[in-house]
Amino acid sequence: MSAPSEVRSRSRARLRLRLSVAGLAASAALAALVQPTQAAGTPPSPDKALQKQLNDLVRTAGGPPGVIALMRQGDRTAVYRAGVADTSTGRPPRPTDHMRIASVAKAFSGAVALRLVDRNKLHLDDTIGELLPSLPADWHQVTLRQLLAHTSGLPDFSTAPEFVAILRADPRHHFDSRRLLEFVADKDLLFPPGSEYAYSNSDNIAVALMAEAATGRPYERLLDKLVYQPLDLRQTSLPQGFRLPRPYLHGYDVTPPAPPEDISEVLGASGVWASGGIVSTPKDLNAFVRAWAGGRGFLSKETRRAQRTFIPGAASEPAGPGVNAGGLAIFRYTTRCGTVYGHTGNFPGYTQLAVGTADGKRSLTFSITTQTSKTVKPELLAKVRAVQEDFVCALLRH
Repeated sequence: MSAPSEVRSRSRARLRLRLSVAGLAASAALAALVQPTQAAGTPPSPDKALQKQLNDLVRTAGGPPGVIALMRQGDRTAVYRAGVADTSTGRPPRPTDHMRIASVAKAFSGAVALRLVDRNKLHLDDTIGELLPSLPADWHQVTLRQLLAHTSGLPDFSTAPEFVAILRADPRHHFDSRRLLEFVADKDLLFPPGSEYAYSNSDNIAVALMAEAATGRPYERLLDKLVYQPLDLRQTSLPQGFRLPRPYLHGYDVTPPAPPEDISEVLGASGVWASGGIVSTPKDLNAFVRAWAGGRGFLSKETRRAQRTFIPGAASEPAGPGVNAGGLAIFRYTTRCGTVYGHTGNFPGYTQLAVGTADGKRSLTFSITTQTSKTVKPELLAKVRAVQEDFVCALLRH
C-alpha cells in the first residue's frame, strides 16, 4: 500500500526543497523492538550485545525506524532486527522484505561487466570510444577498468542542475535510463582518466551501456542471466517506476520533532538505474555478496585478481566500517578484527552495507530504514559504522 496522500504531499514538498539523488534528510527513532531470530541451518547463539546496539540505534534521535542484519557463517544464518518495517502496522523487519539497495547496485553492474570479461565479451581495457562512440569525444579514452574503479573522471549526472531540477519538480519523473549521461554530455572530464579517484554515479551507467553494446542485450536481461539466475536471486529486480514489490521494508524521512514520513515510493528508480536502482531483500542481498566477495566459480582467479587492485583511502558512499579501499566495483573494509569485501549504498529512506569474506564463507548485510551519508546526518553515520564494525567482528570471530 502506498503512503497516504497527505504524507506523500508533505514528503514531496520537502523533496522539492532538498532533493538530490545523494541527499535527503534522515529518519527518526522508534522504540518498538524485536529480538533476533535465526534462519536456515543450525543458528549461532544470539549475541545480546549486538542486539542491544540495534535497539539503541532505533532509539537514537534521528535514527532509523527499523534495522535488520543478516549474518551468515557457513550454513548458519542469524537474523538480528530492531524497530519496525512499517510504522503504520508495527510489524518487524523480515529477511524477505523488499528494499532499495541503493549504490550496492553498483556491485551488480560490476558483476555483469566482470562476468562478461570472463566470457571474453568485454575487456578491462575496452574504451568508451570503442563501444560507445556517440558519447563525448573527450570521454573516449576512458576504459572499463577506470569506470569500475571510479577513476574515470566522468562528471556525475546526478548532480547536474537540470537533472536535479527535474526531480525537484517531479520526484517520480520517468527518465530514459539509457540517456542519463546526456545531462553531463557537455562537460569535460574532471581529471585525466586513471589519475584520481572520484565516486561517480555516471561510471556505472557507462558500465551498463558498455555491457549492452558488447552483447546486444538489455542490461536487465544480462542481470538476470549472469547474476540473478546463477545465484538463485528470486526477489531481486531493477524496476523503472516508483513502486516497490510487496512486502517491503519501508524507508523513512524524519526531521524531529516531526513524525517519520514514509518516502519508500516517493522517488522513481529510472533516474539511478545501474548506479542505484536495484530492489532486493536482505536474504537475496546476502546471497549475492557471498559470491561477490569470494564465491568460487563466480569470477575467474585472473579476473578476481584484477578486481582486487585496491586504491587506499578510496571509500564507497557512504563509507563502510573501518578503513576503506576501492577496487573494481568492490571495496575493502579493514576493521580492527579483520577484513571484509563488499559495497555500501544510500538512497532516500535507506542505507545499506553488504560484505563478505574473501573465501565466501561468511557474509553480512546491514540495512537501516533511513538515509545517512557524509552530508546527511554524519553523526548518525559515525554511529552506524561503529555498530557495523562490531557486527563484522562477530562475523569473523565465531
